[in-house]
Amino acid sequence: MTRRSFLATLATLSGLVLLPVLPALAGPLAAPTGEVVLTVSGKIAHTNVDGTAQFDLAMLEALAGRKATMETPWTEGSVTFEGPLGRAILETVGAEGSTLSVIALNDYAAEVPVEDFTDHDTILATRLNGAHMSVREKGPLFLIYPFDQDPGLYNEKYFSRSVWQIRAIEVK
Repeated sequence: MTRRSFLATLATLSGLVLLPVLPALAGPLAAPTGEVVLTVSGKIAHTNVDGTAQFDLAMLEALAGRKATMETPWTEGSVTFEGPLGRAILETVGAEGSTLSVIALNDYAAEVPVEDFTDHDTILATRLNGAHMSVREKGPLFLIYPFDQDPGLYNEKYFSRSVWQIRAIEVK
């Protein structure tokens, strides 16, 4: 449970209204110190560089994440993906939209409903079988749906949203 969801639950149980102060408790978004691998823009409340939220790998890997072993259409056999939860990224930037444009290094983009990040344990995988993913291996970031948790997601609809070589997310 994240600090934000814990505080929201506590506020609900105690009858207090803490929701307006929750973003302040999250603190400012630090500037990246390493190479920027993800830029989030659009309808976001928390920024760190010129109205965007930029992340290096260390910042992403510090967020709440998930490690999952599964089969995918893009890999052979079972592999293990690891990275921050999509919802953790949205919470960190204070996303306020309903659609995400997930953009790859080659400018391919997929429109993804915010609910895919909030209702499923989607991850922006930074690691494949424990190692950081190179561009050749579909890195540095690969949107992975929880195919291991919900076999109903294993279809073309979600495959087309599973962008690899992600460089940016625009919140609309």
